[in-house]
Amino acid sequence: MNSPVIQPYLLFGGRCEEALAFYQSALGAEIVMKMRYNEAPEGPPPGMLADGFETKIMHSAFRVGDNLLMASDGCGGPDEAGFGGFSLSLTLPTQGEARKAFDALAEGGSVMMPLGETFWSPLFGMLTDKFGLGWMVTIPEEKAF
Repeated sequence: MNSPVIQPYLLFGGRCEEALAFYQSALGAEIVMKMRYNEAPEGPPPGMLADGFETKIMHSAFRVGDNLLMASDGCGGPDEAGFGGFSLSLTLPTQGEARKAFDALAEGGSVMMPLGETFWSPLFGMLTDKFGLGWMVTIPEEKAF
């Protein structure tokens, strides 16, 4: 590795399995790897995991297009999840693909800005999915149609 790499690592507070299935359905995500706490070569230190987390996901990686994201259930329980202060920006090549992804991600979530034309893009919208993760969906100007 010649330069630093920054990758999102998402903590779902016990809902990682559900989130992975959701992103597979909504975005065609490919699950690259998934390991549960009880599958790890070394178990977590005593008292580290919330009750019932032994079979939860310790680490996973999934691809959306060429992008690798990592995710886990965390180890602290539901209060550990929370995605305040940032959003993931999803750029798609066509209006049709952007609308499809936006609608799928919005299911069970909330739309802050419906898809529409802006001064920087022919199609842009913002939403929070059902896990509380913020998304900005857009298409680049040169690929409007």
